Amino acid sequence: MVGFSTKVQTIKRKGSEQWYINFPSALAQACEFSYSETVEWILEDRFTLTLKRVEAERAEAVADQHKKKRP
Repeated sequence: MVGFSTKVQTIKRKGSEQWYINFPSALAQACEFSYSETVEWILEDRFTLTLKRVEAERAEAVADQHKKKRP
């Protein structure tokens, strides 16, 4: 298991605020994410968030294609 630290960020605007958690590049590459891939946050408890790939089968197919292209 590998851990990556990142900061929670917020942008406050008049009447709203948005919260962000950025992925470290190494983590995104290791997971072979695609640009604009949809993911879902699952709140396990106050201290545990799970990130689930919504299009898991599609993502798996893309990952398999990448593995076949590697020498």
